[in-house]
Amino acid sequence: MTTTEIKTNDRTTAPAPTVRSNPATARLDFAKTAPKVFRAVIGLDAAAREGLDPTLVELVQIRASHLNRCAYCLHMHTTDARKAGESEDRLHMVAVWQEADHFFTDRERSALALTDAVTRIGDAGVPDEVYDRAAAHFGEEELAHLLALIFTINTWNRIALSTAKRAGTDER
Repeated sequence: MTTTEIKTNDRTTAPAPTVRSNPATARLDFAKTAPKVFRAVIGLDAAAREGLDPTLVELVQIRASHLNRCAYCLHMHTTDARKAGESEDRLHMVAVWQEADHFFTDRERSALALTDAVTRIGDAGVPDEVYDRAAAHFGEEELAHLLALIFTINTWNRIALSTAKRAGTDER
């Protein structure tokens, strides 16, 4: 493997990502440039959260942000989780939830597994056992909302990464 490649899984390699020369500036202000689209994503986000435990919402958003390497969203959601009373121990363990499963309930672990599968959908789809495990912990409507939440945080991650949002600069 050359210094310009990184291992992406056991079978393939891809070019290493290029680091922006000036990461201090965002590429565009998505909310101002595409306000109708931005409001639609906010609406999806609000609808997805309905009926879900706020702690679970933050865990899912933190996990997807880890997987997508979105520092902006990771900072935002860990800050929100702390404000809501989440413990530092659990926040530190989200990235390694499979190895630190005793920090999370069975329900939370099933949501985190579903988050992993949906966020990495290109790797192997969403395996039946992952979906079935989540379905055992969530009713149909709640499961639909959980899936929508995962779709939404992946969209937010892509918006933040594509527009080069900087961690710690959210204005909420």
